[in-house]
Amino acid sequence: MKIVLDIEANLLKLLQQEDTDNDKKITVEDSGPKIFEIVDASGNKLKIEGTYFLSNFLQELILAKENGYEIAKIDSEKIFEKPIDRLSRMIKDYYWDGLTRRIDESGIRKILVDTKTAGLSGSAKLAGALPESGSKEFYLYVPFADEAAYNYYRKVAGDIKEVNVNVVKLPQKITAEYVYSINNKPGMLSLALKKNSDDEIAGVSFVVPGGRFNEMYGWDSYFESLGLIIDGKAELAKAMADNFVYEIEHYGQILNANRTYYLTRSQPPFLTSLALAVYNELPRNTENKEWLKKLLNASIKEYKTVWMSKPKLCSNNLSRYYDKGIGLAPETELTQYDSMLKPFAEKAGLSIREYHKKYLSREIIDPEIEELIKHDRGIRESGHDTSYRLDKVCAHLNTADLNSLLYKYEIDIAEIIKSEFDNYFVSYEGIIENSETWLRKAAERKSLINELMWNEESGFFFDYNFVKSGQTFFESAAAFYPLWAKLAEQKQADALVQKALPRLEFDGGVAGTSKDSAGTINDERPQKQWDYPNGWAPHQILIWEGLKNYGYDKIAERLAYKWLYLILKNAVNYNGTIPEKYDVVSCTHKVFAEYGNVGTEFDYICREGFGWMNASFKVGLTILNDELKDKLNNLVPPQEIF
Repeated sequence: MKIVLDIEANLLKLLQQEDTDNDKKITVEDSGPKIFEIVDASGNKLKIEGTYFLSNFLQELILAKENGYEIAKIDSEKIFEKPIDRLSRMIKDYYWDGLTRRIDESGIRKILVDTKTAGLSGSAKLAGALPESGSKEFYLYVPFADEAAYNYYRKVAGDIKEVNVNVVKLPQKITAEYVYSINNKPGMLSLALKKNSDDEIAGVSFVVPGGRFNEMYGWDSYFESLGLIIDGKAELAKAMADNFVYEIEHYGQILNANRTYYLTRSQPPFLTSLALAVYNELPRNTENKEWLKKLLNASIKEYKTVWMSKPKLCSNNLSRYYDKGIGLAPETELTQYDSMLKPFAEKAGLSIREYHKKYLSREIIDPEIEELIKHDRGIRESGHDTSYRLDKVCAHLNTADLNSLLYKYEIDIAEIIKSEFDNYFVSYEGIIENSETWLRKAAERKSLINELMWNEESGFFFDYNFVKSGQTFFESAAAFYPLWAKLAEQKQADALVQKALPRLEFDGGVAGTSKDSAGTINDERPQKQWDYPNGWAPHQILIWEGLKNYGYDKIAERLAYKWLYLILKNAVNYNGTIPEKYDVVSCTHKVFAEYGNVGTEFDYICREGFGWMNASFKVGLTILNDELKDKLNNLVPPQEIF
């Protein structure tokens, strides 16, 4: 049934009646009557009752208003849409589009003019590293060798009148010293350009995580791509892979993200997995095989020059996370380093803020803090920023996650060369590659991981501290990466399920760490966002797939149901909210940790969700059978099923 009604009149009445806390949302925390009756222009009557349906009505009114209508024709089916159907549709039809960016004439304003480049980063602002909020000065940095991009962006910048966009050519050799020198002029890094169908230059598209994360991130992009592919948007996932090839060619690595202060830092490597996920969706033809060849070359180059070169390569032939940058990371929140700097500030007789400012500007340099910075920057490269698993020790660790990912690279490269290139591939450096060479690399890494990281007694893969020559015994979700990479033996998978999983599984899914390993939380030892009780989308996806690799489909189904129930119930109760992370113990999006929870702040309607959270919902649905989907639609708690 179509309801024809005046948008403003109904919107005003609805909000006055139901949005009792005035947050421009209708949630379970509002104390309105939770019932709204409509009589439209044609005399049709409709009663809307309950938080979820009222918030759907609010969203449909806003969508109609934003499309320029004063009188709306709203389909009642969308108001009373089943939760799974609505969230799936919103992700596919709205959220992905809301998260898609391009750095070109049409998209440059959206990508450049954001909260980060407007001076709202706490640490950087403290050091005077960013212009004051409201500044009209922005920076776009272009690789030294991409002269065509430099000329293009110079022309585009000249056509923008409302802000001053400075296009800066990077030096041929990008050093840590140079990156530090431009901390007072931070900006976006250009990505790939192409010619569109009209022979005009256009930016190669990418998906951002959402909220303040308005750039293309390393491992986020892989997980986002899984959701994009499910939603029939493989070309967008392919575009992100192309941008990664550009980053490897021009910046030397897949970046943490394409901003200047990330030039010294990568992120967990997923390029071969992304390449295969996309290639499997493409027609088998010469053009797409050439594309795969390009991705294979980029993967080999990244593997050899980034992860298997010093300082990331260790003497034991395993790898570590290591960021070569100088000083405290400037992109952090104002209070991020308070617990680290407090004892040093007190010793120096300075306030934490003053000490922080002097350290950011390098007026003060302390060897003990420099050691902590080395580990802190490594944590940020790991993607797990931050966690007590890696705190103050990251640069000394061969982690289970990183080395599992590199094992996956070795296996993927071997299989691609064998199946797609007849076991004969000439790499970027002119070396003839064959599958046997890469399988040997994988076997060597597998042997080292089993020797140094596997703990039979506890049933965990632990990170290995190569300085202390021992395992860390820190219980985390990283223990399950070997299952996703298929390097574990069946008996190891059995032990992980029997011993490790019960330490990490809760009502809302899998936590980043066990409670015991996360330790006591207090003023001196604040909550870390990647630790218990919080759960994250990439861990859930990797664990589901890892369990399925070893025949534990039912457990994967149980974990997927728990996670999707958590997502869906919070969306139903909180006006469609899809955040960055969840507390899987209390089953809420209200996470009290550093950085807060991105994706929870919006007016009237969630417009983007959060990149990898959107993807986890899509991936999770592919794991559930129809009976479980029906139960999920009716929000049957997992405790009543499993």
